[in-house]
Amino acid sequence: MALTVELALQLLQIGMVVAIAPLIMGITRKVRARLLRRRGPPLVQPYLDLWKLMHKEVVVAPNASWVYRRAPYVVFAATWVAAGLVPTYATGLLFSWSADLIAVIALLGTARFALALAGMDVGTAFGGLGSSREMMIASLAEPAMLLISFAVALIAGTTQLSAIAALFSTGDVGVRVSLGLALLALIVVGIAENARIPIDNPATHLELTMVHEAMILEYSGRHLAMIEAAAQLKLVLYFSLVACLFAPFGMAVGGDQSALALGIGIVTFLGKLAVFAVLLPIAETTVAKMRVFRYPAFVGSAFAAAALAVFLRFVSRGF
Repeated sequence: MALTVELALQLLQIGMVVAIAPLIMGITRKVRARLLRRRGPPLVQPYLDLWKLMHKEVVVAPNASWVYRRAPYVVFAATWVAAGLVPTYATGLLFSWSADLIAVIALLGTARFALALAGMDVGTAFGGLGSSREMMIASLAEPAMLLISFAVALIAGTTQLSAIAALFSTGDVGVRVSLGLALLALIVVGIAENARIPIDNPATHLELTMVHEAMILEYSGRHLAMIEAAAQLKLVLYFSLVACLFAPFGMAVGGDQSALALGIGIVTFLGKLAVFAVLLPIAETTVAKMRVFRYPAFVGSAFAAAALAVFLRFVSRGF
């Protein structure tokens, strides 16, 4: 009976992240539209878009290989597994032993690799352009993510996300400069990885600025639906990482699986996602789109901040 309850709680977390992802995307679009003095689409529009794409015919280029056809499912599966492993409303769930920060980074790298291969597979100019830009960003984002994990692990003594959240939720760690720098680096990496302003504009199809959109221009139907759902899941994933590592309050910790603790954890988690979904478009509307040649400087700042966080931790254990 206990195993059944633990499995149900784990499945609830895995199902919740994929169910709430389109709504979080809808909130960001709605808030951004209102800030631009437009009405904007309804909050449920991402759900309707996915439903429409799932029922449309798939058009595939005649020279596309099996890589192009299988990549959307690989991207969605890897992103969903990574998002489902990050602790959301409770720690110590059934699969918490596998919720390692390094494993999450590896899964995101797998999804990125598959999408970049698919972008180059059909041989279009836009696909190759988007894949090259994606790899340029990844060459700085992935080392920064590894340094973020090292900075957090040096404080918590582990890279296991459930243990980190349980430790940080007690407040014994205190306020540290290294954690602040790691948070700054994670925000910058999250903006770059999710193709948000100032790195990319998810609403544009201008070839001079496209990164993510350039790789998926040839997709349609259920393949495009899988990629769009994976993009929405990735946004929830980074929101969950910020909440888990730097704002773990409200989570059910210490094996507490009472209905009250789990309910508070779910409500708190959904509230955090809503706050992040509102803050993101507010930040986006205050800055302009960057030129492509400035991407390394922006993403490189995340690497520098994460490296400084690790250095401070080595120099002084109090930082």
